[in-house]
Amino acid sequence: MAIDQQHRRLIFQNLDRQLLQLAKRPEAEYVHKFRTYSRRVETFLENFGIEQTGNNKKLLRLLGRLRKKAGRVRDLDVQTTALENLRVSSHSGHKAQLLREMQREREQRQKKLIKALDEESVAELRKRLKRAALEAQVPNEVEPFLLARQLFTEMDKDHAPLTEKRLHQYRLLGKRVRYMAEFAGASAEAKQFIEKLKRMQDAIGDWHDWLELAGRAEELFGRAHDSSLVAVLQNLTRAKFRQAVRVLTETRQWVAQQSLKSEDALAARRKPSAQISRISAGNSATAVA
Repeated sequence: MAIDQQHRRLIFQNLDRQLLQLAKRPEAEYVHKFRTYSRRVETFLENFGIEQTGNNKKLLRLLGRLRKKAGRVRDLDVQTTALENLRVSSHSGHKAQLLREMQREREQRQKKLIKALDEESVAELRKRLKRAALEAQVPNEVEPFLLARQLFTEMDKDHAPLTEKRLHQYRLLGKRVRYMAEFAGASAEAKQFIEKLKRMQDAIGDWHDWLELAGRAEELFGRAHDSSLVAVLQNLTRAKFRQAVRVLTETRQWVAQQSLKSEDALAARRKPSAQISRISAGNSATAVA
């Protein structure tokens, strides 16, 4: 399955569009879309054997800096929504205080993002995006789905315990692998793989958001015995961790099974060829005799 050229064109077009929207209004929706499309473009340029020209290197540096600033705003948006929907029976004052602190930090982060989106910077980024979209050439032998599955499988080989650190690594890997697989186009196999990765990514991302939120609360209010809010957040984080581990384990098992099926199917296709070769060889020997 070669690169889906329509998907390739769309990620550059969508990123350009979201960059303009973000520069006008750094609202939650545009921050989120800019982040996701910038990651897709980064994935395309970094993982498919594309020549790293001066333009591409500069583009990746600019995107990386801006995406990180947008990411800090996005994280606060997601965590604020989660906290607003959380019911805490006592110490509701702690919840209100934490929300105020997060809103204050969000405003500071947004100012830094807006500052980075000045007219000159946006114009340069758009120019480099356009050039990369026109010039970036993917080698003919690249198969995005196989590369994506191989990358996921490689990380799974060491069978390391699923600690918080390991779970975080899978969180980062899941995004890259998923975006790589999207370049495989309308393949049913790739679509199913992407759905599994999305579920895994959502579960791990949900845990990570609550982990960050619990950390913020602990910095303000101390440990669980000092604040019912901290206690609730810690309990939720532990539950989210168990859920994320369960989903990740299921995903790893599913990918391993699909890889085995693919290997068996490939071996089955090769067997008739091998048999034909032996028959041909035998017929040739008979003819010579």
